Amino acid sequence: MGEHPVKLLIMATMLEAKPFVAGFSMEKTAASPFPVFQSPGRILIISGIGKTNAAIATCYGCLTFCPKRVWNAGAAGALATGFETGSIYQVHKIIEHDRPHLLTRRPVSHAPDYLKKLSSIPKAVLASGDCPVIKAEDRRRLAESADLADMEAAAVVQACHTFKTPCHVFKFVSDTHCHTASTTIIANIRRYRTPFFDCFQTLMAW
Repeated sequence: MGEHPVKLLIMATMLEAKPFVAGFSMEKTAASPFPVFQSPGRILIISGIGKTNAAIATCYGCLTFCPKRVWNAGAAGALATGFETGSIYQVHKIIEHDRPHLLTRRPVSHAPDYLKKLSSIPKAVLASGDCPVIKAEDRRRLAESADLADMEAAAVVQACHTFKTPCHVFKFVSDTHCHTASTTIIANIRRYRTPFFDCFQTLMAW
């Protein structure tokens, strides 16, 4: 695969990825160690939820397919008020709110590769941790240092940078402080995943 550079997409769940598989006419080529879908020049890996799964999947993808660049895309929760469900953001900074630096005790941070040509998409700071941020009080606390929250992006970016592979992170808002039930969040993901793919397909110039 290294002789034919591809673009690799890491997504946490098939729930988020379904329009990507259909829209890019991808075929499933592997089920283990991760579900892998492919179409010419594109590879999609479903990592599973959480930073460990995301890190392993990204390392596997980088070593197996030698991608030209990596995209991490999917749903994220809004931390502050003023964010609308379905809105799309390019992430320019990630903090790991549950992983303090051993010396400074500040959250470890990462800088995804930022695409200036897509500056028309609003940018956001993302908090990435292993626990979902659902409760209003937890959102308010994290809103002091981030705009959105997910559970994978920090690991994807760190793994990519280890392999010196460019990595871009784009998220759509699936829930706000008004949404605390998992059924509502899942319904929102189903509602906005196709518009998210449409935007991704147009703006990412795959």
